[in-house]
Amino acid sequence: MAVADRIREKLSSGLAPLRLEITDDSHKHAGHAGARPGGESHFTVEVVSGAFEGLSRVERQRLVYRLLEEEIAGPVHALALRTIAPSERR
Repeated sequence: MAVADRIREKLSSGLAPLRLEITDDSHKHAGHAGARPGGESHFTVEVVSGAFEGLSRVERQRLVYRLLEEEIAGPVHALALRTIAPSERR
């Protein structure tokens, strides 16, 4: 299974997001530290979830990191997060 698919599966299961966008930015980091020849090493994730209500930005990121522990320990070198509670949407 592709790394992006595993990220989608785990965040969907763990956060029941209203919106989830995953962007593979690996092509922007080719030749840099942590870049893999096949890509799937650098991601931007934007997630809107009720699970974030009442949590600080740091608590939200820790929640995502816990859900993606295996990916962060393995193929994912960099993960840019935008974590949004539904009450913050415009």
